[in-house]
Amino acid sequence: MSIPILAACQKRKRRPKLYRFQTFGDRGCPNDPKGAFRDNIRVFLQECAELHEDNVHGMPTWCTLLVHEARNFVVPLYTIEEEVVCSPRPYCDHCRCTGWSNHFLSKRKYHLIIPADDEWNKPLVDDVMDIQTHLLHGLIHCNGFGHLLCINGIEGGSKYLCGREIMDLWDRICTNLRTRKITLDDVSKKRSMDLRLLYGVAYGHSWFGRWGYIFCRGSFGVAEPNYARAIEILSSLELENIIEDLINTEKGREIKQIIRHYRDMSETQLATIKDLLRFMLTIKSRAPTQIDKANAAPSSSTPKPATRFTIQLQNKPLAKEKSLTYRRFTSVVANMDSRWPARRLEYAAEVVVNALKEKKAGNLCHGGMTRQDLRDAARLHIGDTGLLDYVLKSMNNIIVGNHIVRRTVNPTTRILEYSIHEQGNVEIIRPRPLPVSAQVPGADVYSDLVDLYKNVLLDYKGSDLVELATRAILDSRHFVKEWPFIDEEDQFLRFICRLTPRLCDVEGDQSKRELPPGEIIVVPLHATVGELKRSVESALRDTYFITEEFVVMEISELEDLGDEELLFGAVESGVELCVRGSGIGMENRLRYQGGAESWVVRCECGAQDDDGERMVECDICEVWQHTRCCGIDDTQTVPPLFVCSGCCVSLVPPKNDSCCAFQCSPTLVYNSFLPQNFCQ
Repeated sequence: MSIPILAACQKRKRRPKLYRFQTFGDRGCPNDPKGAFRDNIRVFLQECAELHEDNVHGMPTWCTLLVHEARNFVVPLYTIEEEVVCSPRPYCDHCRCTGWSNHFLSKRKYHLIIPADDEWNKPLVDDVMDIQTHLLHGLIHCNGFGHLLCINGIEGGSKYLCGREIMDLWDRICTNLRTRKITLDDVSKKRSMDLRLLYGVAYGHSWFGRWGYIFCRGSFGVAEPNYARAIEILSSLELENIIEDLINTEKGREIKQIIRHYRDMSETQLATIKDLLRFMLTIKSRAPTQIDKANAAPSSSTPKPATRFTIQLQNKPLAKEKSLTYRRFTSVVANMDSRWPARRLEYAAEVVVNALKEKKAGNLCHGGMTRQDLRDAARLHIGDTGLLDYVLKSMNNIIVGNHIVRRTVNPTTRILEYSIHEQGNVEIIRPRPLPVSAQVPGADVYSDLVDLYKNVLLDYKGSDLVELATRAILDSRHFVKEWPFIDEEDQFLRFICRLTPRLCDVEGDQSKRELPPGEIIVVPLHATVGELKRSVESALRDTYFITEEFVVMEISELEDLGDEELLFGAVESGVELCVRGSGIGMENRLRYQGGAESWVVRCECGAQDDDGERMVECDICEVWQHTRCCGIDDTQTVPPLFVCSGCCVSLVPPKNDSCCAFQCSPTLVYNSFLPQNFCQ
């Protein structure tokens, strides 16, 4: 496999550094750093990675080659250092959505990326950090707090690596580099099943829970006790009660057969849905060959409409490729793991196509539009950038209406470009439908799991409690893993130094913010108080914009010690110290990860902060609320003028109890906020 960095080493006739995939990141492999993450990542890049000749938008890029000896292939692990001051998006949306808006804005981000299989032997493109098809993409701020952005090996993401192997590698790297906390937004699915719900009921935690990721925060006001209670309610559903409750439903007989089949197969008693799901997942993992054969067998269910087409290209500009596989976007939408509804996704795709058509008609683009240009053009009609990014990542060899959208890399600029072609210039060869045959319980464990998932967990007839519990788990997507601070018995002293600004350094509403976490400082065993102060200054200046000119004036726990006195014996290693000083740049725009703007979230669901869900701002009180809680459907655009129900009541007090529904219906406010709709 001709990985670029490997090919460069061969041209220079020097031996590249190769590491074992299965052990990389273990203690001592390839190194055993002792400092904080900001220092460890530099040691890692210096000793364990090769600097790439080509960079990404001017950002230095390194590559580490990992050999999978059992299967005889090489995996490239890229590390990109992003200088925040030069970034078009300096603030971190992931920090804001996980409750870290109060963290000081760090100077550097490190992106650790393993591209998709077919990208291993290609140079990195400039928008590599925006692509969501990587096998692994982790982002870590230089203060050790970070986010796992994507893992695409859970279901068919790679021909070479499975999701468990990728997660093992990521976890070992984080441990080796001594990261502090890593969050993730769990939207992983398997055959249309949300794994956070399936594994939550079966094991009491999400799929990522086996690596120590626990509940961080829920959306729509879901707190940790609500999440734990919801898991308990669903896990304790008894199988006999499920059979009895569903016996008269359309799928009741099928569910009964599935339960009885696996009960007969199990050597232990299966009493609850938790017992059943865990047993089925165990059977699935123990017998992959049998499951694969079952998957290959014809199914009794109605065959799905064909979603892939073989395209025979007829027009000359595309004649170099004899045939390509295309899919209709409407069919792709049905299988997308998306929090946006199908109609919303299809509308966004139409906006993208119209933007491409306008550029093509005006002869303003030759060879296509770059992703950024196309995104900017689409934003004139759609303000939800998350929706646009999600749709753009899937717009490759896609049929939308009568047009085909293709995504290719410009050979000159090496930037992804989108182009549009008339469908009339291609011949579509449709595949023949699969034959239909009978399906029995046990033939395909995953199909049985899907039936239980849909009919018991998602649509349990007649139980509002089960419905609420399911919704609470699905609304809990943010998980976090914390690596505890360890004070090892070696030749170093370690402290957590928390910066506590003076009142004169804090302005306005910033005083209401929770103080950010402290910094890990490592000094030699025989360091003095003065050396500790200089280490704190150096670390803070190197890490944050707000402390670029910071000078330590005092450390609360060491006030009685002179700068020349030794720390050893005077203060215990591993404690937290409070640091005060001058030079905190509160006037700096680059202060907090949540951004420079101050805005208020107060939704009727109980949410007091941004949780990453779709929101709308009231134009009177300027308070943000969830569109879902305001009665605005996900398929509807956010209104240009919106007034919350509370402000409606204050503006137009009702004359009597039955005057009109306008005062308490946010949906009506959204649909028709016009003077003539007020009560007369």
